[in-house]
Amino acid sequence: MQSPEPETVVTDEDTGTRPLLSVEDLQTYFFTDEGTIKAVDGASFDVYSGRTLGIVGESGCGKSITAKSILQIIDNPGRIVGGQVKLSSNGDASKNLLEMEPNGEEIRSIRGGEISMIFQEPMTSFSPIHTFGNQIIEAIRLHSPLDKEEAHGLAVDWLRRVGIPSPEQRMSEYPYQFSGGQRQRAMIAMALCTEPRILIADEPTTALDVTTQAQILDILQTLQKQNDMSIIFITHDLGVIAEVADVVAVMYLGKVVEIGPVESIFSSPKHPYTKALLSSMPTIDAAPRERMPSITGAIPHPQNRPSGCSFHPRCPSYMSDICGLREPDLVSIGTDQQASCFLYGRN
Repeated sequence: MQSPEPETVVTDEDTGTRPLLSVEDLQTYFFTDEGTIKAVDGASFDVYSGRTLGIVGESGCGKSITAKSILQIIDNPGRIVGGQVKLSSNGDASKNLLEMEPNGEEIRSIRGGEISMIFQEPMTSFSPIHTFGNQIIEAIRLHSPLDKEEAHGLAVDWLRRVGIPSPEQRMSEYPYQFSGGQRQRAMIAMALCTEPRILIADEPTTALDVTTQAQILDILQTLQKQNDMSIIFITHDLGVIAEVADVVAVMYLGKVVEIGPVESIFSSPKHPYTKALLSSMPTIDAAPRERMPSITGAIPHPQNRPSGCSFHPRCPSYMSDICGLREPDLVSIGTDQQASCFLYGRN
């Protein structure tokens, strides 16, 4: 029997415009000797111009693989096996990025051009044997007609804009000579120097102290306003999401289990997993030495996924007659939220 068609996720009804990027039923699997791992298993969401989509969830829920799938940079033995990633062009029909050759000229012009990405660990994303100046100049010249001297001037300007001191001098330095916060800023400069329409930020504030984290977020928000740029912000830090996101997509085991405006998600979460994530956040009202709440159990191994709703072994609202037997669809709840849970109708 064929599975039902995925429901279209509407996340910005007030704009009256079509999404800049639309991810529909994305499926990315890893084919290993031990079996097939469904890292992303039917994720759908939309990204609108000038707005920020936050993607949250525990480690291992498929956030980073979703981001890499958009740009077709999945490492072997991973493979995108289904879905569509539609990028709207100015006045033209949408282009499905998944129909392009992974190493073809068309998708390579989009990577780092129309869509840039801040990777999770800048130290391993930069080449250790090339100066930072060589790397950012290469990115600029790949996506613009500038000559080497013009590209050098633009690179210095971007380093200055993201708050790196003595940018002319730092151009001749190697990544290991940058501090953690400076590497993160350099990665942002490299991602934004081509003025992309969409920025994918994968855990851009991980392992940074709170002061540097606040500075990085401020830089991203300022540049977003200046360039009318869209951001896909991936993190497990709900506090950061509350500050930067317009819309939040909650992922669990490769699926979007809830999506809606950030205010609605935080004030009135619908899915039991979203409620559990929010309840596990530390609060300023907590008593000294009070044990922090946590989500019961752990994420199942991707090769041993539970039947039915993937969250049901950990769910406090588990219903034995249906949750372990069928997989819920993403359904509308109210005017602006969607959740995949049988608490909102046995779809």
